[in-house]
Amino acid sequence: MTAAILAFRSQSQPAIVQVNEIATATMMAARGAIYPVFELMHDQSETFSPAAYLPAVSGYYTDADGNLLLFPFNSSTPILYYNKDLFRAAGLDPEVAPKTWPEVGAAAKRLRAAGAVCGFTTSWPSWINVENFSAFHNLPISTKANGLDGLDAELNFNNPVMVRHIAQLAEWQTDKRFDYSGRATTAEPRFQKGECGIFIGSSATRADIKANSKFEVGYGMLPYWPDVAGAPQNSMIGGATLWVLRDPPDAEYSGVAKFFAFLSKPEVQARWHQNTGYLPVTRAAFELTRSQGFYDRNPGTDISIEQITLHAPTENSRGVRLGSFVLIRDVIDDELEKAFSGKKSAQEALDSAVQRGNRLLRQFERTNP
Repeated sequence: MTAAILAFRSQSQPAIVQVNEIATATMMAARGAIYPVFELMHDQSETFSPAAYLPAVSGYYTDADGNLLLFPFNSSTPILYYNKDLFRAAGLDPEVAPKTWPEVGAAAKRLRAAGAVCGFTTSWPSWINVENFSAFHNLPISTKANGLDGLDAELNFNNPVMVRHIAQLAEWQTDKRFDYSGRATTAEPRFQKGECGIFIGSSATRADIKANSKFEVGYGMLPYWPDVAGAPQNSMIGGATLWVLRDPPDAEYSGVAKFFAFLSKPEVQARWHQNTGYLPVTRAAFELTRSQGFYDRNPGTDISIEQITLHAPTENSRGVRLGSFVLIRDVIDDELEKAFSGKKSAQEALDSAVQRGNRLLRQFERTNP
């Protein structure tokens, strides 16, 4: 993202830049640099309708008038994976994924007793344990509909449910029922090597897990606390999107529009989804995949779709559009690490994450009036 903006300022920009989803607000604030995709497709007479996309996808990336500002590309959502071989060794039913956090804790205890190095772990700490945890429990991450309704949003995820969840993970950390494995994707190899019986990570890692694991893999939805009203709601998407930058040659604009039209074809999206684990971003691609019998032949591969469409998105589960959220996510990860290591209580860590994050939001707001 930074490189693309610098390239734009030096008039050496590409026509397309791929940016992760949490940078949406920052890209939107780059006024004059962005060519909204809905305008591009209209100007180039290419068919492009937000109604063709899954609501959990289009809702994240549209403006107040429902126009898609970018092209949704590699969209994913976190799901639960588990090692069926380790489940059998621990006397757990290998055909039943734990559905709630108490069930995850109980299964992890059995796995540890049976000799597993760790009960469960997760990748992307903030994305899974704060952002999607909040969405799945229909809880806000910030005011202003998680930032979608304005730059003057304030973080407020330090609520009692979140505090309890992080405190529970910290407690489970002491006996390795939960074992923190680091930021980003550093937890994934631990599951693939058979160290941890349960892993919560991106649906897009399915192909990698399938290729590198020597055990039978099971799939499940994100766990939830059953005593929280409104849970489970729906999960949010992650991944990246394709933005169009202003001022390349007109011929390139024509090529970009045709490329996006190609990517939107049901058969292209279906193949992408089936071979990676990323979501099929259009309804037609999902229906085509289902009609081809892919989900019947590959049980569990439809869980990501089922999870993001479990209920109609609310203002708490539609997405996150906060300025400087790349930096804010680093702050959250930093504070979670302090909670998991026992350096801070869950309440102290989350309070600090909110305070530090809000300072970044105010700085972003001042520089993007």
